[in-house]
Amino acid sequence: MSDHHTSTVHVPGLVLTDHEVWVPLDHAKPDGDRITVFAREVADVDGRDKPFLVFLQGGPGSEAPRPTRHPANPGWLDRALQDYRVLMFDQRGTGRSTPIGTLPGMTPQQQADHLVHFRADSIVRDAELVRQALGVDRWSVLGQSFGGFCSLTYLSFAPEGLREAFFTGGVPPVGRAVDDVYAATYRTQLERNRRYYARYPGDRDRVRALHERLDDGGVTLPNGDVLSSRRFRTIGSGLGMSDGAEQLHYLLELDWASPMFRHDLAAALPFQGRNPLYAAVHEACYADGVTTGWSAQRMLPEEFAADETLFTGEHVFPWSLGEDRELAPLAEAADLLASYAWPRLYDEEALRSCDVPAAAAIYAEDAYVDRAFSEETAALVPSLRPWVTNEYEHNGLRAGGDRILTHLFDLARGRR
Repeated sequence: MSDHHTSTVHVPGLVLTDHEVWVPLDHAKPDGDRITVFAREVADVDGRDKPFLVFLQGGPGSEAPRPTRHPANPGWLDRALQDYRVLMFDQRGTGRSTPIGTLPGMTPQQQADHLVHFRADSIVRDAELVRQALGVDRWSVLGQSFGGFCSLTYLSFAPEGLREAFFTGGVPPVGRAVDDVYAATYRTQLERNRRYYARYPGDRDRVRALHERLDDGGVTLPNGDVLSSRRFRTIGSGLGMSDGAEQLHYLLELDWASPMFRHDLAAALPFQGRNPLYAAVHEACYADGVTTGWSAQRMLPEEFAADETLFTGEHVFPWSLGEDRELAPLAEAADLLASYAWPRLYDEEALRSCDVPAAAAIYAEDAYVDRAFSEETAALVPSLRPWVTNEYEHNGLRAGGDRILTHLFDLARGRR
């Protein structure tokens, strides 16, 4: 059986070449169980000889975008294709890569032992095997959010495979306690709540009334879950996006008895069965050589306990998986992972000697990746040029991708 399968199709204005590569589940055991990783090469019809830019999607647990036509969707892809052919990389366990599912037939310990292989360190090793399978000497990477975490791991452990590295809202903390990370994100989330209610003051009473309904078991999601107050509060995760406040307001103005409300509410919940990795290994993505111990739960500020109208952010809790019938089969495994002694994700010494040209968009008020920690990390890497801006939120690549990519390309190439 070949380790690399490929096929090519043409869509209006684009050439799409699909690659499936077999990789070890555990890279420390190359002769053990194997999984597939999928990557879709996207090129202009006259751009198939351009250098590669590998897009590392946010998450964890989300597949790469699917281009549909030209002009390209997502919008930033048009700008990228001027300089590159883009490799849309489905990180292990997502999209057309071997899906993770809920690992039926395994004990919780077996599930946890499986899930430890789905962090940035394994993703980078996958990418290196894909690069070798495609016969590429070096390529560039663009990391959005969690994809930026993967890019920094790449710079730490396999810089020889990189021409350039670009970060959008995803320069992670290095060597920081997980509790520091969650303390910072809660401070930002409190400010997001303040701004939200300043813009929509009438929503506070509406949220209180909805909590009363939830306490009485009055909202059932389409999958049959009875929604709790604490789970409802997690829809505040979207407040870190440029349109997050409006999306939350438009949801709350719907008739609570309507199927529209129930379906839209379910879609707004951050942790869902479609992408189980997002909940199962979310805190572990910050575990740079430490144990997480359900940090988001332990660091929850008193303000949130005292005021039920405050929405939490991108925070996963010990009960998060168990309250979702689709994620519940992984709840015990997630609890085991919370006490796992995670290996390092980054190498400070390697980063301090890094000479790979790199540039990062650091969003001044990012609700997901703290600005101060991002700047601290950027200072470690002599070849990384940071661009701190308050013009965009965490979804800046989607909202203004053309301008952001042009700025980052210029920075990395010494044009600014």
